[in-house]
Amino acid sequence: MWSYLENGGKRAIGAWHRRAGKDDVLLNWTAVAAFERPASYWHCLPEYSQARKAIWTAVDPMTGVRRIDQAFPHELRANTNDQEMFIRFKNGSTWQCVGSDRYNSLVGAGVAGVTFSEFALSNPSSWAYIRPMVEANNGWAAFISTPRGRNHFKDLMDMASKNKAWFQEALDVNKTGALTPTQIEESKAEYIALYGVDLGTSQFEQEYLVSFNAAIMGAFYAREMQSVRAEGRITGELEAINAPVHRAWDIGVKDDTSIWWFQVVGTQVFILDCYSQSGVGVDHYADVIHKRAEEHGWEHGIDFVPHDAKIKEWGTGRTRVETMRELGLNPQLVPMASKMDGINAVRVTLPRCVFHTRCEDQGISALEQYRREWDDDKKAFKISEVHDWSSHLADAFRYFAMSWRTIREPVIIRAEPPPPGKFRAPPVATARRGRV
Repeated sequence: MWSYLENGGKRAIGAWHRRAGKDDVLLNWTAVAAFERPASYWHCLPEYSQARKAIWTAVDPMTGVRRIDQAFPHELRANTNDQEMFIRFKNGSTWQCVGSDRYNSLVGAGVAGVTFSEFALSNPSSWAYIRPMVEANNGWAAFISTPRGRNHFKDLMDMASKNKAWFQEALDVNKTGALTPTQIEESKAEYIALYGVDLGTSQFEQEYLVSFNAAIMGAFYAREMQSVRAEGRITGELEAINAPVHRAWDIGVKDDTSIWWFQVVGTQVFILDCYSQSGVGVDHYADVIHKRAEEHGWEHGIDFVPHDAKIKEWGTGRTRVETMRELGLNPQLVPMASKMDGINAVRVTLPRCVFHTRCEDQGISALEQYRREWDDDKKAFKISEVHDWSSHLADAFRYFAMSWRTIREPVIIRAEPPPPGKFRAPPVATARRGRV
């Protein structure tokens, strides 16, 4: 990967095993790039808070020196901003830690290089947002991660393997020689001791043998989503029928607002699209909905929204439901249920679902990533979920799963035509209990 980037390569992706030195390679490469070309450079972690622990304050156990101090010696710096995790170099270049959970707040017209660390856990929309900036500056982007199931990172790896413009590499522990055979066996034994034989072996294969088939630890819908993929229920040929297309929302204030488009077709549910964004008002989502309806010829259906949509917003004095109606939407409150009841509803609903490939990058990845928190003290999963980019789309899907059965599509009764020369008399009202 270093040789590829050093020779002018612009797109690199590596699935490397745990403790292979992924971040150190890219930190040092960024130091070289920053002095060859004055510009802005970013190191993007899945969450902004992770960047401080994993990169900014992390110490290399082999040297006892902070990782950023090894890659970017103080002698090369003009100043350092600890609060913003930002370094300005003497030649004018800058480097900063950022998070994929805050990608829409990034502004950097001069960004010439970005590293996505643990991209399998990152919001895939972050690259879609940053890519035009990198392209405009003829910059480079590198994606490094260990696998986390067959999600957007696996898709990007597959694409890169077929694209000559990309560098792609999968390195397991047997290829790098980073650990001795004894250390490898010890690592496997530790995973089995922590998680049991099946899950422990699966996690070892994921972390050290770079397996994309291992189930994500604590994933709520691991089996159901594996079946979705195995049965080929993700297809670009899925088309809406001539009936209303409904939507399910998770409405965020400070967090993302997420939407799923769907239709109930017999015993199946067509999942046609999804969308997630933050920092914008309801009018933005209404515009997205109207544009997609016009683009695909979809008839507007019901907008299923959570009960907090009835809360009045500061400044307007109106509820979100009222605002949605004014914007031409059709909000309806989701039936009340506990979160676990909603999760069970998703598990029951997923076997009926067929997804359009439009949902692959964001929605399907979110359902695969949505997982429980791990309790290190109790050595067990908590009931609560990990709150990251995937939880908003997963919540919206949960509201969909609790709502789709309530839809009552119109029933059309087709009467047989009368014989030639005859006509069918209209129905006659009959008296019943004194009423006509």
